[in-house]
Amino acid sequence: MDTGSYGTGEVAVAADGTKSDTDVANSEADVAKDEAPLGSRAPEFVRARRMLHLSWQVAIFVVGLAVVVAGVIMLPLPGPGWIVIFGGMAIWATEFVWAQLVLRWTKRKVTEATQRALDPKVRRRNIILTSIGLVIVAGLVSLYVWKFGFEMPWNIKNQ
Repeated sequence: MDTGSYGTGEVAVAADGTKSDTDVANSEADVAKDEAPLGSRAPEFVRARRMLHLSWQVAIFVVGLAVVVAGVIMLPLPGPGWIVIFGGMAIWATEFVWAQLVLRWTKRKVTEATQRALDPKVRRRNIILTSIGLVIVAGLVSLYVWKFGFEMPWNIKNQ
């Protein structure tokens, strides 16, 4: 909700070090003003006519739903499923506030995950865990080949 009060961003802190609810809300408003405003991005002449705007929203919803369904179908099949799903969400976000909020949350989480993944400690841990996993898989495959040869499991007789 835009109250129109964009202060200096100063936050009063009580003697015990806590912030009041209004101070926290003001600091969140300062963060929110960096992002695009929520709401319909339909052309002004469409928003001015109620039935046309409702038809516009239905069309946006149907197109976005088709793109999201196509993305869900692509998840088990070859294709960029998640990218298409987020594309459908972006289509919905041109008209619906809930989709705009979901996209903002998703962008924030992806950015946080990217920053964590670039941390040298996390990268080193991931490389070590991947190496251990590959050694275990190689050992299991070697054991299988030593015991049964290059025979497929369903073709092995008298185990």
